[in-house]
Amino acid sequence: MKAQTSKPVVLHDGEGDATWFIGTLMTRKAGATDGVGGVAFLDQLAPAGFGPPLHVHHREDEGFYILEGQVDFVCDGQTFHLSPGSWVFLPRDLAHAYKVRGAQPARMLTFTFPAGFEGFVKEVGSPAPRRTLPPEEAPDVARIAAVGAKYGMEILGPPPD
Repeated sequence: MKAQTSKPVVLHDGEGDATWFIGTLMTRKAGATDGVGGVAFLDQLAPAGFGPPLHVHHREDEGFYILEGQVDFVCDGQTFHLSPGSWVFLPRDLAHAYKVRGAQPARMLTFTFPAGFEGFVKEVGSPAPRRTLPPEEAPDVARIAAVGAKYGMEILGPPPD
């Protein structure tokens, strides 16, 4: 186990590495290099209608706290409708995905326990030249699946309807 950092880490609004990641803006607030690497923390902005493919994490649990928008999550055969102020915890090894509902983007705080997922985001994405949603483009599902495998993830199918 790594020794805990000897200094606090503080990031203010608008700070953190920003990445355009499969149609979203992900701003890294914490990860494997912070403290003992117990958590990755990302501030995510996702456009209306966005949904990642159905997938499984084998190395980490994942949680989402909704700040803005409406998001439907599916996990292990169950569907959950989340609105601002809602939290969902998705244990590792369970298939899950989500879909942003309505005409507005969603802003979510995304957590993984332990850290490591932020490396996948950085490797698949590209540095965001501005803190906005990226231009629309079709995701490279084969590349996402190949890089995901390096991070203990499996892509199982398309996003939920």
